[in-house]
Amino acid sequence: MKKLLWWLIAGSKGGVNRARIIKVLNDRPYNANQLAETLELDYKTVRHHLEVLEKNSVIISKGDGYGAIYFLTNAMEEEYSIFEEIWSQIGHK
Repeated sequence: MKKLLWWLIAGSKGGVNRARIIKVLNDRPYNANQLAETLELDYKTVRHHLEVLEKNSVIISKGDGYGAIYFLTNAMEEEYSIFEEIWSQIGHK
């Protein structure tokens, strides 16, 4: 999980936005529209990052289409301290 998170957050374009999504979803589940509003990002940008995170088993969704709700996977919840370590090492608090 550590290598995957390094790549998703620090090693690829859009990593900061993916990290912001992970941080928000750690607090509570959201749908894509709520995430876009909360993070002040374009809806399509959020959808793209959600697809990347879901494809890499960092998040899961429940429900279909517009109303799908996103959660961190159990594995991500268990390894959240690794995420926090990476986030702080790349200069974010």
